[in-house]
Amino acid sequence: MIIGILSETGNEKRVAMLPGEVATLRKLGVEIFVENNAGVKAFASDKDYQAAGASVSSRKDLILKCGMLLSVNLIPETDLGMCKNGQVLCSVLNPAENSKWLELARQKGLTVLGLDLIPRITRAQAMDILSSMGTVSGYRAVLHAASLLPRFFPMFMSAAGTIKPAHVLILGAGVAGLQAVAIARKLGAVVEVFDVRSAVKDEVKSLGAKFIEVEGAKEDAAAGGYAVEQSDEYKAKQQQLIQTRAKAADVIIATAQIPGRKAPVLILKETVYSMKPGSVIIDLAASTGGNCELTENGKTVLVNGVSIVGKSDYPTDMPADASRMFGNNLINLLKIMIGKEGDLKLDMDDEIIKGTTAVHLNEYVSQRVKQILNIK
Repeated sequence: MIIGILSETGNEKRVAMLPGEVATLRKLGVEIFVENNAGVKAFASDKDYQAAGASVSSRKDLILKCGMLLSVNLIPETDLGMCKNGQVLCSVLNPAENSKWLELARQKGLTVLGLDLIPRITRAQAMDILSSMGTVSGYRAVLHAASLLPRFFPMFMSAAGTIKPAHVLILGAGVAGLQAVAIARKLGAVVEVFDVRSAVKDEVKSLGAKFIEVEGAKEDAAAGGYAVEQSDEYKAKQQQLIQTRAKAADVIIATAQIPGRKAPVLILKETVYSMKPGSVIIDLAASTGGNCELTENGKTVLVNGVSIVGKSDYPTDMPADASRMFGNNLINLLKIMIGKEGDLKLDMDDEIIKGTTAVHLNEYVSQRVKQILNIK
């Protein structure tokens, strides 16, 4: 099998695989082509890839000759026209936002593997792209907040007096949220965390933060550890409690998302106006609507002295390590798909492969995709 690594479009600086990971993949018996300058923004040159055993090619030639194409984000619709029946595309999919693209790929007979569809089970932990990138996002979000906040994170005691520690409120205790807790605590902040899932309470407390609990949260074991939509009564209690905590917060890191749905609005306009001037809101859910009512995706806006940062793409700001983590996740996934002869084996009896496969042989496969797109 021939695998191609594509250069990303737009502002994306990551690459699906760095030379070190390419060398590991070569040991599985596959041939690898890399698009010209694919890794430049992640500080990997074409010579580095060639030294790792890959061939460098133009984008058109790579798409035409490779049986599998790897990328961080979906290839543009214009590139789909060059793809051939049976070709495998592997990237982050976000099916709710890219349903039209996915339908075009299905009609064309392509196989699409969505890296954000990988089931969150123990066996798949080493392949979990969302967790890896969530780690990067949580880390960078806190550092960004610290750089914007007009005061210190830690407590300081000196002859000039005592500086109280910053108060940080984190909404959502998934991977990004927990990483944000860890970094904020290391910087000396007092941290409070809100999440609808009571199962994360012990993790939050083990990191030295206080868990804020709202009674009556609905949880669903079938959701695979993700948050689920809550009742109107619960949302009202939640809004009241968050507004109270927000008034005391210097920084809010918002990470709450529901797969396949618009992000829940947790911070109302009224809440922002009740916050202290100079406070900072980092909204990691900006790309799916935002947790703050005033968030603008890709922008930083100032409202009543409060900085609201709508940013979901922190991993691209840390392209070297983010690409390395992404590539390692990819390798662990490919190991269960590549046979001893270097050929591709898509075993739909394997729950990881079936769960990750959005479309195959002109059919929708993943149950999560079917649910998100309401396909029966």
